[in-house]
Amino acid sequence: MPRVKRGPKRVRRRRKILRQAKGYFLTRSKLHRQARLAVAKAMEYAFRHRRTRKREFRSLWIVRLNAAARDNGLNYSRLVGGLRKAGIELDRKVLADIAVHDAKGFAALAATAKQAFAPA
Repeated sequence: MPRVKRGPKRVRRRRKILRQAKGYFLTRSKLHRQARLAVAKAMEYAFRHRRTRKREFRSLWIVRLNAAARDNGLNYSRLVGGLRKAGIELDRKVLADIAVHDAKGFAALAATAKQAFAPA
């Protein structure tokens, strides 16, 4: 059986890897073997951290909400509990965004939560 060198197919495969490694440091963006290893590792990190990012953002939102709630005389759990009792169903992402960009609006939400949480 004749020997097969794979010609253009091999070049295309290597070019694809080198394109993915564009911007990597030194030989990691220039040499196929180094680039292949670097791209494989980068893909592992990307896969793993797509899940981690969700956790990190949720904890960031909670920290922001707690800080904003304390500025309004509440803590995080009372804020969230009060909003739930008041029937306000905003998620943490939206609440944190309101807390950062609209202090007066968040103060109104905090007042509603405080009123709903107060013992009747």
